[in-house]
Amino acid sequence: MIRILAVGRMRDKRLAELAEDYSRRIGKLGKLDLTELRDSDPDREAGAMIAALGSPRGNQQVVALDEHGDSLDSREFSALLGGHGNICFLIGGPDGLGDEAKGRATLTVRLSAMTFTHEMARVLLLEQIYRGLGILAGHPYHRD
Repeated sequence: MIRILAVGRMRDKRLAELAEDYSRRIGKLGKLDLTELRDSDPDREAGAMIAALGSPRGNQQVVALDEHGDSLDSREFSALLGGHGNICFLIGGPDGLGDEAKGRATLTVRLSAMTFTHEMARVLLLEQIYRGLGILAGHPYHRD
């Protein structure tokens, strides 16, 4: 199962519709659970993320999205998705992820060297999840 813990609601309707479209597409390829957490400060948000994660589960990979994380291309990202039974992505709010949430992550990945709003980060992550699952399934969406 793929989980996403994301701080904040999608306020931009256009981005919310795009996120919903990718979520529906992902649902045809695998199980997705997206949980929105309340905006506050990074430390409180991190506490909410830790609570939502619960106790560490077997082979669950926890991936923090952070601009200082590792860069993966789409094939490497698909291998990450395919290499774990359960994976959970953490998307911080406007001020990023709190230290406690980053500390809980087993891997830190960046979507780009550029900084994006948390709403854009969610859409980009969903697109890459869809692309990655498509690569694993041999779907023609991804082209080399």
